[in-house]
Amino acid sequence: MLKERMTPEEIAHLTGYSRQTINKWVRKEGWTTSPRPGVQGGKARLVHVNEQVMAFIHSAQRVCEAAAPYAANGNEPPFHTLLLTLADEMTDVEQKQFTTLLLREGISGLLQRLGIRS
Repeated sequence: MLKERMTPEEIAHLTGYSRQTINKWVRKEGWTTSPRPGVQGGKARLVHVNEQVMAFIHSAQRVCEAAAPYAANGNEPPFHTLLLTLADEMTDVEQKQFTTLLLREGISGLLQRLGIRS
């Protein structure tokens, strides 16, 4: 999920690239950054996630399976959290196709296609 400001590590996790690659993009693309609070030395930065950064993140995402937000104690996250995670992981094209399917088939039709409802 995108926040207003993110560390290079967080962006790396979203895209599947390394932190070093993200830092290279920060310099090359001239992204706006600010010092990370509580970290001395001046090198730790937060990237301001504006339209340019969001577009770059979405276009640069590697095809990789994101880690599922499962709890270590075996408790599953709430269903709505899983749906939001699914939506966040989908590309724009996938989101449009899924929206079209939902609008055309409805929830009952989707459940029927999945074999959940007859």
